[in-house]
Amino acid sequence: MTEEELRSREEKLAERIARIEEMEAQAVKREKAAKEKEKAKKQLLLRLSPSLWNEIAAWAEDDFRSINAQIEFLLTEAVRERKKK
Repeated sequence: MTEEELRSREEKLAERIARIEEMEAQAVKREKAAKEKEKAKKQLLLRLSPSLWNEIAAWAEDDFRSINAQIEFLLTEAVRERKKK
């Protein structure tokens, strides 16, 4: 392999490495933004009857969600429906 071919391969590899590093930096940036967004969620105390809790827990299990995620999903859907009207 000639010296010119080696230089060409090195340049291509350097370009690939630069692209990979840029992609990694973007992934880290997106991950950090997602974590910040999660921190921005509001907390509230919600009191539910045991029967309602059990119904939501069963529904959450059917949908492979946590109870908290199920409640958030249901509230989001209710707000979406309200906005449609």
